[in-house]
Amino acid sequence: MKKLLIIAGSDSSGGAGIQADLKTACAFGVYGMTAITAVTVQNTLGVADFQAIAPDAVYGQIEACLTDIGADAIKTGMLANGAVIEAVALALEKFAAGIPFVLDPVMVATSGDALIDDAAVEIMVEKLFPLATLVTPNLPEVERLTGMTGDAVAAGQRLMEMGAKAALIKGGHKSDGEIEDVLVWSGGAAIFSHPRLDSRNTHGTGCTLASGIACGLAFEQTLPYAVRRAGDYVHEAIRTAPGFGKGHGPLNHFAKPRG
Repeated sequence: MKKLLIIAGSDSSGGAGIQADLKTACAFGVYGMTAITAVTVQNTLGVADFQAIAPDAVYGQIEACLTDIGADAIKTGMLANGAVIEAVALALEKFAAGIPFVLDPVMVATSGDALIDDAAVEIMVEKLFPLATLVTPNLPEVERLTGMTGDAVAAGQRLMEMGAKAALIKGGHKSDGEIEDVLVWSGGAAIFSHPRLDSRNTHGTGCTLASGIACGLAFEQTLPYAVRRAGDYVHEAIRTAPGFGKGHGPLNHFAKPRG
């Protein structure tokens, strides 16, 4: 059985963060472990508050998992603040050499609530991008990280220049047409398209996609294959979402990955 270490925040409503990541790992047949970075007070309507976990405790959780059970892949989500990011970087440098690492640069929740400040973003780029096998920003995150809009391939190349080994530019925030996710890596560039679904049930899509990709990398799948399979899973999970809540509802994480 493959093992995934998830380093992210907890979502009290279960649709995003650690909860979505663990459900995704189960769907892909992967054993999930967690290092919780923050506890959020949220539901489908938004994030009311969050409390960051002490950096030493975050570091300790990572050390405990990696020095005992170990991991075949690592995924990060919400990292709360610069001190937590630095603790994560130190732990990964010490205990995670050679393990595939998917970095979801979570900056804003689906509801629009800010989850990280500019100083922390700078630390993320400096400390974590050089460790990342893949970064998975959405379009607003791409603009915040690079200042670029419009050309996803160029933005992906810029993210690689900033240290990441590969970048997946998620296109879900475009207002029309098919959803196109653009992967840029050492092998070139590839576009993964899905029909846009008329759905409010998109809470946790970024968390779920990044975790699905990390599961694929745990199984030593190629990066394009892992991205395609995870994208197909997210599309089906949105299509069959249960419709919970009054705002952006959660996905159906019980959907089965194909391929």
